[in-house]
Amino acid sequence: MTDFKPVFTKDAAFPAGPYSQAIATSSTIYCSGQIPCTPNGEILTLESSNISAMTELCIKNLSAVLAAAGSSLEKVVKVNVFLTTMDNFAEMNGVYETFFKHKPARSCVAVYQLPKGVPIEIECIALA
Repeated sequence: MTDFKPVFTKDAAFPAGPYSQAIATSSTIYCSGQIPCTPNGEILTLESSNISAMTELCIKNLSAVLAAAGSSLEKVVKVNVFLTTMDNFAEMNGVYETFFKHKPARSCVAVYQLPKGVPIEIECIALA
């Protein structure tokens, strides 16, 4: 018997690989990274969108996954943000701070590239 369960919701982007949208334990929800992809599979690009809209979509996906696990953005204790260029840092922060008023711990790193060619991915850990 396991002490955790996979979380899946149709209200967030489907996983891009062999993993769960999150893993829930009795006390903690570990969310996989969310890219700017709608629940119906439309991926936002810099040609059709901007970092603000992409950040918002990533966080809304996280919110849907957390809700499916019985948690919420208000219970997030740690966030990891991955950007393909720090040129997008200020714009991402402008949207990010509207969702995380309680200021959870956070790391933000620049990476060479992300799945599906997107410029941002966000993951988090929340209390159950």
